[in-house]
Amino acid sequence: MPAGRDADAIVVGSGPNGMAAAVTLARAGLSVLVIEGAATLGGGCRTDELTLPGFRHDVCSAVHPLAGASPFFTAADLPARGVRLLTPKVAFAQALDGGRAAAVAGSVEETAGSLGPDGRAYRRLVGPLVRDMPLTLPAILAPLLRSVPEHPVALARYGLEGLLPASVLARRFRGDQARALLAGAAAHTMLPLTAPLTGAVGMLFLMTAHAVGWPVVEGGSAGIIDALAAEFTSLGGRFETGRWVDSLDSLPPARAVLLDVTPRQLLGLAGDRIPARHRRALRRFRYGPGVCKVDWALSGPVPWLAPACREAGTVHLGGEFAEVAASEAEVAAGQHPQRPFCLTAQPGVVDPSRAPEGRHTLWGYCHVPSGSTVDMTDRIEAQIERFAPGFRDLILARSVRTAADMERYNPSYVGGDIGAGAGTLRQTFLRPTPRWNPYRTPLRGVYLCSASTPPGGGVHGMCGAWAARTALSDLAEVT
Repeated sequence: MPAGRDADAIVVGSGPNGMAAAVTLARAGLSVLVIEGAATLGGGCRTDELTLPGFRHDVCSAVHPLAGASPFFTAADLPARGVRLLTPKVAFAQALDGGRAAAVAGSVEETAGSLGPDGRAYRRLVGPLVRDMPLTLPAILAPLLRSVPEHPVALARYGLEGLLPASVLARRFRGDQARALLAGAAAHTMLPLTAPLTGAVGMLFLMTAHAVGWPVVEGGSAGIIDALAAEFTSLGGRFETGRWVDSLDSLPPARAVLLDVTPRQLLGLAGDRIPARHRRALRRFRYGPGVCKVDWALSGPVPWLAPACREAGTVHLGGEFAEVAASEAEVAAGQHPQRPFCLTAQPGVVDPSRAPEGRHTLWGYCHVPSGSTVDMTDRIEAQIERFAPGFRDLILARSVRTAADMERYNPSYVGGDIGAGAGTLRQTFLRPTPRWNPYRTPLRGVYLCSASTPPGGGVHGMCGAWAARTALSDLAEVT
């Protein structure tokens, strides 16, 4: 698209969903302009030297179970565009006291074999999920309630069990290992494990761990955005970075505007142009807890006591199910846990390019109340030290962002919520507001394409892809 020419469509925000929307529109032959407030593209998919020169850290998203499985990224063919997804031998491990760990590695059968008396129950729960994932995942990553699923039996099997809280689903297991695996996977919801649908998220992460693994991107998550940006520019797309949009009125003329922002930013951009009733609905949108995130430059690999943790790309910290559940309940009650559930990623197990030779990076965060300014570094490091004695001796440097810092870094992380909205039962089905098409706003030609729309958080690109398809459909009706 030549400089100075009006665009058919403008996308505000260049996170994975904004880029997915832009690429989808450009593939359809539209001239598209992407406007990004930060100096670099990527939103929650950036990589930077946050600690020391030569140590490349993922600023937000680090592990990508959906990058090789979502319909958008499958169509994008990331490997053909130079993106190497490196899959660790162990998808994720849950560290337990006494030098033990529960781990998801290889096939369902392999993992079940490590779970002792719970092996049969694990096979019965997870085996059908993995078998049916090609049938169910497209529906899981689509707007719910808007169409009849192509494979209703498989989806019903997933949905009926997934509606259960993780605390109920865990009753299928007797031992601490299988229950701990479910706790770690379900706690990604940032909800109490007694909440509905926490079982669904736990099941989703278990089945992706077996079906496609939990890969990291060689060189850093920014590689995904770089690949999408290359395709976008090859289709004539254009970028403007370092330009914060504070009003829809400040945008150039366009037939469609797609916003990779949350309802709070939409209200700020549109103001009174949105009808009062819809403004009230947008204000009712709930955001989830925040995160306190720490990145470490290390002189060597983390000295985990459990062998499985040394081979895992992702290690969940928090012990058995009851401890993880208690931590998440404290956060929901507005408290800062003394022993927080922590998510850590160690890309160096498969990607030596992240740090100088012999050195390593570690990425990690814990959940905290929305808007928290509390630095949880000591508590996070205490959890790591609990399962990897000597860890602190390896620290060369660290970078810390509280929940409040996360929002300053990216305004869409309201209160530090990296999921762009709580994954409650209501907001799973009616996200962000009760509308038949959740991507349309009341303003003609203006659409939401962020993780505040279905199917929600995660690097899968489907929020952007679905919003772009809505815009294309509307434009086709006009012409």
